[in-house]
Amino acid sequence: MLRSTIIARLADGLPLAASMDDEEGGVDLSEYKNQAKQIFKRLSMDSETRCSIESGPYYFHYLIEFGVCYLCLCDRSYPKKLAFSYLEELQKEFNEKYGNEVGTVARPYAFVKFDTFIQKTKKQYKDTRTQRNLHKVNDDLQDVTRIMTKNIHEVLGRGDQLNNMSEMSRRLNEQSQTYLKNAKKMNWQAMWQKYGPPSLVAAIVLLVLYIRIYWW
Repeated sequence: MLRSTIIARLADGLPLAASMDDEEGGVDLSEYKNQAKQIFKRLSMDSETRCSIESGPYYFHYLIEFGVCYLCLCDRSYPKKLAFSYLEELQKEFNEKYGNEVGTVARPYAFVKFDTFIQKTKKQYKDTRTQRNLHKVNDDLQDVTRIMTKNIHEVLGRGDQLNNMSEMSRRLNEQSQTYLKNAKKMNWQAMWQKYGPPSLVAAIVLLVLYIRIYWW
């Protein structure tokens, strides 16, 4: 079963549209919606354009087209071919309606009206045994075996590691800047200790000679 659908902008993870009736059967999906938000934050232009991510009893499936990520949450038993066929239909309709506006919006869920199409399409994919869906499952033209499958902990853990590395890099940079400042200060102190007293003595001698020659 298709449980939830979210469409987000790839550049910053801004949610553009989502399905509104995700609590069907009394299932609490709040944990998985939070995971979806974390997935969006970790996606970039270098990410796989199609991927499946296993999380407990569910799978996240997503596809990326024209700077937009289309993601759905499904039961583990739901056919992967149907999931990606569903996402492709959403992508085509959404891009046709709102493709030119995606880069201009600033508020979340700016295209909330797209839920009407999501719900209509979702109903068509609800029963995997209909002739239409069986044909899609058996369609050899859509090869989903090459789509990478990851684990949610691997995806989110990698993001945490990247965040930690970024933080470590920032701290190392700050420490190196502090070290350079301290090194310059110590160099000046060392130079003063070495040359300061003789220079001071020489300056006093020159001052005394100047006074004797020009004032006496």
